[in-house]
Formats: sequence, C-alpha cells, structure tokens
Amino acid sequence: MSKRVAVFPGSFDPLTNGHLDIIERASRMFDQLIVAVGTNTGKRPLFSVEEKISMIQAVTAGLPNVSVETISGLTVTFMHEHHATFLIRGLRNDQDFNYERDIANMNRTLAEDVESVFLLAKPENAQISSSILKEIVHFDGDVSAFVPTVVWTHLQEKRQQERQEKN
Repeated sequence: MSKRVAVFPGSFDPLTNGHLDIIERASRMFDQLIVAVGTNTGKRPLFSVEEKISMIQAVTAGLPNVSVETISGLTVTFMHEHHATFLIRGLRNDQDFNYERDIANMNRTLAEDVESVFLLAKPENAQISSSILKEIVHFDGDVSAFVPTVVWTHLQEKRQQERQEKN
C-alpha cells in the first residue's frame, strides 16, 4: 500500500489558528502532510519564507508526519516531485469555496492524479484571515487569540521594528 501524501500550500503570512487547525486535522487523515510555504505574488509579505517556515516548524513540532518546505512554481509540479496526490485547502466561506473550486478544476486539468480535499474552517476560525490580522497588528491591535503564541511573539517583534524604522 502506498503512502497517502498530502500538500497544504499557502503563504501563511502569518500562520493563523485556522491554518494550524487545518494542519492538525489533515495530519490525522494522511500518512504525510507537507506544509508548502510560498509567496503570494499579489501581496507584500510581512515575513520572509525562512521566518514562516521556522514558525510553522515550531508549532507543528509535535506532529511527526508533518514537514514544512518551500514551494515556488506550480503546486501540481511540487506535488509530483514529492509523490503527493492530495491537495489540502481550508474553506471559511462561500467566496473561498468559489475560488478554491476554480483552482481545483484547473489543477485537475493540469494533473489528473491530484485530488483536492476541502476542510471547512471551525466556526471560531471562519473570520480569521492573515490579511485582516496584519492590518489589525499594523494599528497596534491584539490578535493573540487568533494565532499561535510563537507567531504572536514574531508579530509583536515585526511591529516594534516598523515603529523603530519610522522614528
């Protein structure tokens, strides 16, 4: 029997409790889960890929079947390189569904062996998005309830750096 390998791609800028919940749930469903950290070309990242990988590794250290890697290029290419056939995506709302459905259909066109698996966000995570959290932090808001502790610490450090650069 072959290993069931899944990939959860994203920019994770920053990793939220919603992301972590999807990682934990998917890790129970598959033999191996690769969290594939990339850069969203449409957004200016707060954290470097290396910083994001470090934070994700810290919060997933207790999940032995989870690894964290860098991704660049097409997700389906990355998946083939890692012998993965399942693509994990989290859904918070109907907009996410519509967007992810279109991407899943395109991925299926590009690689027939790729199966998209959608996991619904828990209600307490449905309003969380990295973009919203970054905006709140930029205005000195407290998002500690929405991110793992290690991420909150890094967010506070980034905000402190921003303040120092302005002065």
